[in-house]
Amino acid sequence: EPLNRKIYGFNEAVDENVLKPVATGYRDYTPKPVQTGVNNFFRNLSDVWSTVNNGLQLKGRETAESFMRVVVNTVFGIYGIFDVATPIGLERHSEDFGQTLGVWGVPNGPYVVLPLFGPSTLRDTAGMPVDTSADFVRNLDHIPTRNSAMTLRIVDKRANLLGTSNLLSEAAIDKYSFTRDAYLQYRRNQVFDGNPPDEEDLPDPSAEPAVPSAK
Repeated sequence: EPLNRKIYGFNEAVDENVLKPVATGYRDYTPKPVQTGVNNFFRNLSDVWSTVNNGLQLKGRETAESFMRVVVNTVFGIYGIFDVATPIGLERHSEDFGQTLGVWGVPNGPYVVLPLFGPSTLRDTAGMPVDTSADFVRNLDHIPTRNSAMTLRIVDKRANLLGTSNLLSEAAIDKYSFTRDAYLQYRRNQVFDGNPPDEEDLPDPSAEPAVPSAK
């Protein structure tokens, strides 16, 4: 935790001095239709990887819907700039490789805070190289285009979180603990598709192993 808190403080400083001001300017001065189109475009790209992860998790309906979302939004939504799939009933099922590992039974492991990337767990951190290898933006060969697209995606994502970060600053006495607990609950909810088992149903990793009684 001491190391996590130091990294959290570093991330907070970067956010307050760089990311948040840029994201605020982007939100305030970029036309709303442009913001929506940018957000839809990057979400459509992520739906491609979600399709793969839904397949790896053996979720037939979710895999089919994710695939059809990509096809419909890419063809009829002009490469995903317009979200045509949602109004016709194709739900979005966001999945990454960390969630896939969780579905396969890999435990969270310790909570960690990564420089610039923020909250994570050992399992999610282990899954990041796989997610990165499948990231269309990161794999662009033209370096200026790749850097511009990555920067735009970061700013777009941060702009979408402005309301959440303001609420966190107002509500949390210890922002680190609040963020940690919220992240772990959020990821657990994602792994179990919104229906996590009750805490008492889960094994206690700190409990002593049961010793068979002598007969």
